[in-house]
Amino acid sequence: MVVFGGTGDLAFRKLYPAIYNLNLTGLLPEDFALVSVGRRDKTTSELRVEAEESILKFAGEQIRDQKIIKETIDRFYYFKNDFYDNEGYKKLGTFLSELDKKYGTLGNRIFYLAVAPEHFGPVVERIDGAGLISHGEGSWQRVVIEKPFGRDLESAKQLNKAITRVFDEDHIYRIDHYLGKEMLQNIMVIRFANTLFEALWNNKYIDHIQITSSEMVGVENRGGYYEGSGALRDMVQNHMLQLLMLTAMEPPVNLDTQSVRDEKVKVLKALTPMTPDEVARNVVRGQYGPGHDPIDHKEVLGYRSEARVSKDSDTETYVAMKVMVNNIRWAGVPFYLRTGKRMPCRTTEIAIQFSKPPEILYFKEFQNLQSDLLVIKIQPREGAFLQFNAKRPGTRGEIVPVAMDFCQNCEIGSVSADAYERLLYDVLRGDSTLFTRWDEVEHSWKFIDGIADAWAMEQPDFPNYRAGDWGPERARELIENDKRIWRDVCDYY
Repeated sequence: MVVFGGTGDLAFRKLYPAIYNLNLTGLLPEDFALVSVGRRDKTTSELRVEAEESILKFAGEQIRDQKIIKETIDRFYYFKNDFYDNEGYKKLGTFLSELDKKYGTLGNRIFYLAVAPEHFGPVVERIDGAGLISHGEGSWQRVVIEKPFGRDLESAKQLNKAITRVFDEDHIYRIDHYLGKEMLQNIMVIRFANTLFEALWNNKYIDHIQITSSEMVGVENRGGYYEGSGALRDMVQNHMLQLLMLTAMEPPVNLDTQSVRDEKVKVLKALTPMTPDEVARNVVRGQYGPGHDPIDHKEVLGYRSEARVSKDSDTETYVAMKVMVNNIRWAGVPFYLRTGKRMPCRTTEIAIQFSKPPEILYFKEFQNLQSDLLVIKIQPREGAFLQFNAKRPGTRGEIVPVAMDFCQNCEIGSVSADAYERLLYDVLRGDSTLFTRWDEVEHSWKFIDGIADAWAMEQPDFPNYRAGDWGPERARELIENDKRIWRDVCDYY
């Protein structure tokens, strides 16, 4: 495994701890070595010391096994090289050949691009130019690409063109760490392995669906990146649409990679395209101003006062939208999506609001009878929450909502594997089910570009919500105009 950008934050916080955890659980092959490629002056010994520190700090709740830690980092190597140094890639090729002989890796290589998107194409081009790819000579080479994959459809096409000149689609792993989260993968099991839910998973029984991903933090030290991205590109184009696809997709014919991906893409194709008028009606953007932190109640800065952010920035930190999936299953069922920074709590969840029962019999006596609700909780709490109606004990015959609540990470010792651990394991095995196929990227950008283009013609009135609040007032009106309300996602934390 060759990690370009191997001295960066992603490598130390996520990749190296994930490699250790795979080794700890016996899932890392014995014929494995890792080469960290970076521009800094560093030795292999220094890298191993730093990798050990990151493992001890970020490897999760697993037992710290010093023997396994040493066994893991003894397979780590450092190779100094500038990403644009052609001769350096040739020397890297010689070094990798030596490790092939030492570890018996047979030329099988994973190139992990933990670098800024503008480096993707040039790095891949030089990997090929230096002969680091066998092109079918008895070994395989795969490339892993971190988001963002472009910033619009045109840039994504150019990037994809550069990468597919070197790697076949089957060997390209576009990683979205959300897809490695345990409960996200559990959505299909909850749906398709339970007749209780799958039989009701349609417009006959579901009133609407809310998908929420909220963060309490601001942009922190990512102001420079966020200025060129915003919530629409940073969260909606990938994470939020992934949640939508897994919720709305049809049952695949089987669980092989292509069948699952095919059904996900069909959802994107079924989304109603956003014209400027529809964007004005159905999409809300916001930017946080000064406010308070809901935990320590301290005053916090507005977005425009954050480091590396323009003083008159029009970058959105909040997006809410109503979308429709135009197929037989979902006709007439609105999906409400919202994501934002500086929210009152941190959570990601999917809430399926079922239709209300008919007002007959004794239901007429209870005007506030609530509809059934299924909530799939993805982070930080993992589990499922089912609310339904029952009689309150006593003689008055009252009907009240009751709940069954499953939490899989509440007890000590039941912490789920980190998303990167699962995704790296899939890359090692050559399973690309949880990675984004090109046509999925293409259709998601087509949908997002319609919104971005409409916004480009308007000047937003920012900031329009206080830090620590639930976004701009128009986001509340968006759903209340349909006689619905946003769910209080903080009520169980």
